[in-house]
Amino acid sequence: MMTLPTPDFPEPEPPLPEPPLWEQIAEQSRQLPGGERLQKVLASTGWGSRRVCEELIAEGRVTVNGEVAKLGRRVDPEHDLIEVDHAPVGVKPGLVYYLLNKPTGVVTTAKDTHGRKTVVDLVPLEPRVFPVGRLDADTEGLLLLTNDGDLTHRITHPSHGVEKEYLVHVKGRLSSGELRRLRDGVELDDGITAPADASQPTPGVIRLTIHEGRNRQVRRMCDALGHPVLRLVRTRVGPITDRSLRPGDWRELSTGERRALTEAVAEQARRYDHPS
Repeated sequence: MMTLPTPDFPEPEPPLPEPPLWEQIAEQSRQLPGGERLQKVLASTGWGSRRVCEELIAEGRVTVNGEVAKLGRRVDPEHDLIEVDHAPVGVKPGLVYYLLNKPTGVVTTAKDTHGRKTVVDLVPLEPRVFPVGRLDADTEGLLLLTNDGDLTHRITHPSHGVEKEYLVHVKGRLSSGELRRLRDGVELDDGITAPADASQPTPGVIRLTIHEGRNRQVRRMCDALGHPVLRLVRTRVGPITDRSLRPGDWRELSTGERRALTEAVAEQARRYDHPS
């Protein structure tokens, strides 16, 4: 019986070594849309150094238009929606963020049909900004104004709204039971209020922190307890406060304050999505 010769197959070539990480990132970048590097854009908004921003991206905490971003991603700040921990980051050119100490008698609107002075009259006319939430004409204190529509929506959203702290001067002194009602929720004509932080540092003066944004909510809560409001001052919006800002004066938020505000919005979103 004849034995057939065994074919001579060439030895398989060894696999090519995996390219270094920087080359992999560069190749991914070439395949992604054009624009500015995501970490550079984030760093310019105050989220930290580019290295810190790269770590945020690597941890999967950054999304672009709803998709988890990869290292090397390029973005168009003019059109892309960039979020960190589900909170929008203002990266569009020309965005401004003002903190105003609203005096009494000024209405919280962009334009008043009755000719009254508005909060927009107290800040620069250009670029055009809008108030974030509202304070009624008789209420004074801190108010944010911006042209960042994404952040405005998140701050004012009923479920994601950040904390607002008020100093409330009322008629009479609240009992411990009435303070407990403020903390647990007060029944109003549009439903019971969410739990709040409430204390009475001096008789007739309440420090109240809420995260809802119902119309004239603080005044109605106090009215329901039989203690009409004599003076109402908002002292804090999320992490933003400023005791040195005089009534009628305004200033721009610092980079650190903008970042802290974005983080506060993200924290509220996490609490809403994953209640304890």
